[in-house]
Amino acid sequence: MKKDTHPDYHEITVVMTDGTTFQTKSTYGAEGDKLTLDIDPRTHPAWTGGSQTLLDRGGRVSRFKKKYDGLMG
Repeated sequence: MKKDTHPDYHEITVVMTDGTTFQTKSTYGAEGDKLTLDIDPRTHPAWTGGSQTLLDRGGRVSRFKKKYDGLMG
């Protein structure tokens, strides 16, 4: 087996959006680094059951709705 083919696997601290932290092993950064999350399971709608907002960029949603208006009941 080749030497030095795998990345360094070490302990880091993960900081959740509410400020809580936990220790885990990762290849991120260096030993003792902090990984601060912008989105985590406590705040993301996919895990919390919150509603999702549909953004209409450049009228794409409007064009879609107009094109398929007869099919959507």
